[in-house]
Amino acid sequence: MWKHRLPYDGGETPQEYWRKVAAHASTEFDDSLIERMVEHEIGFWNTFDARVLQWIKTLRENGFTIGILSNLPHPIADSLRDTPGFLDHFDHITFSCDLRLFKPQAAIYEHSFRGLGVAPEEALFIDDKIENVEGARAVGMQAELFTTWEEFVREVPRRYGLPEPGPA
Repeated sequence: MWKHRLPYDGGETPQEYWRKVAAHASTEFDDSLIERMVEHEIGFWNTFDARVLQWIKTLRENGFTIGILSNLPHPIADSLRDTPGFLDHFDHITFSCDLRLFKPQAAIYEHSFRGLGVAPEEALFIDDKIENVEGARAVGMQAELFTTWEEFVREVPRRYGLPEPGPA
């Protein structure tokens, strides 16, 4: 599934992506099955951690600008856009599928920090994949690897002088 994922996140259609996945598994997926798999995928990825959203609210209340930079395909991006209030948490949105780019390509990080109106060294990028953290650092951004909420809360806000996350 992951072997062909970045082109899908970079704007490829669900049919193109899922047919590659099927071929890799020596099988075929018809349009009906692809549609159902996309629905399941949307449900899987559209689960949000209330603690993170609450911390974003705290950061914004303290004058920080917040962006979302995500590798995701069009169906998930469209679903997020249709989720009432979700994107209101962010001052700038960078979705890979819209730009036909994906992390860890330098241009996607540049789009993100420019959209926020900050220099790369003024931005803090947080991601759960080390290659994406390294990509952010390569363009001059500060970056942290997210492993668990508990570890993150214990170390990262203090390290950068950010407001501590409170209870969700």
